[in-house]
Amino acid sequence: MEVISQNLIPKRTLNNGLEIPAIGMGTFGSDRYNSEQVSAAVKGAIKVGYRLFDCAACYHNETEIGKVFTEAIEEGLVRRKDLFITSKVWNDMHGAGDVLVSCAKSLKDLQLEYIDLFFIHWPFPNYHAPGCDVDSRNPDSKPFSVEEFMKTWQQCEKLVDMGLVKSIGMSNMTIPKLKAVLPLCRIKPVAIEMELHPCFPQPALFNYLRGQDILPIAFCPIGSPERPERDTTATDITDINEPEIQAIAKAHNIHPAVVCLKWAAQRGQVPIPFATEEAFYTSNLKCITEDPLTEAEMKTIEGLDKNNRLIKGQVFLWEGANDWEDLWDLDGVIVK
Repeated sequence: MEVISQNLIPKRTLNNGLEIPAIGMGTFGSDRYNSEQVSAAVKGAIKVGYRLFDCAACYHNETEIGKVFTEAIEEGLVRRKDLFITSKVWNDMHGAGDVLVSCAKSLKDLQLEYIDLFFIHWPFPNYHAPGCDVDSRNPDSKPFSVEEFMKTWQQCEKLVDMGLVKSIGMSNMTIPKLKAVLPLCRIKPVAIEMELHPCFPQPALFNYLRGQDILPIAFCPIGSPERPERDTTATDITDINEPEIQAIAKAHNIHPAVVCLKWAAQRGQVPIPFATEEAFYTSNLKCITEDPLTEAEMKTIEGLDKNNRLIKGQVFLWEGANDWEDLWDLDGVIVK
């Protein structure tokens, strides 16, 4: 097993002064991997040198991953203070007092005394059953509400006050939503988790966040070829099959997926790829420590923006919404 030295892995500084590794491992196994396979990958990843792990209650594997964290610490593989663990409050836990309950359960499942970064997973309490059909609609779903969101955010702020979490963040947000809520935040989000890959770099939102000193954390960083089938549509583009990505990969003698990760890290976002095979998760981590892309290659990838959103969120739509685009405020105003 190859071990990547910690002093080779870059860090990013959050707006509260805390540091986060420049790459991490996601733990969403989609519909293809069970919790044992995911937790085994986490154990291997810790040995290889990963320190950032992106977890969530709705992934239904925090209990198994928590055992891995405890074992790794007890075996002396890593110290708790060197790990950076994130988790998220799911859509059915936005109510008064529920965020604390959600956090407490994640802490118990992950066997931690604190979480490094706690996200609001989606900006509305629109619940859907696990594995439901893409056309499913919950009759209780509602459009985004600044007032309701802020009630949830204020609960997250209390988690910081209580010392249960070090930092808080948001996920799957838009510029109009952020402009509405950021002035109301007592504690500013340190990060926004969002879909980012070469064919969907979200330049306007990315640049807005950078201007606000909020770190973009990138899910689907290689275009998520193994995402659930319900999130796949006929018009989707597979980033690693783009000729420009493949040409750059050939020039560096690397896998096209690794090109996407190098681009992400050099651009300034924190990618959180998931892999179960040791060779893949090792190369994912190692790739940002060596052989950077050239300025010309970065420019080439910049030209691949096809506005190709893969995780559309259809299951969160409310009665009266037109289609998934209503979730993303494409006209610059919050869709009601």
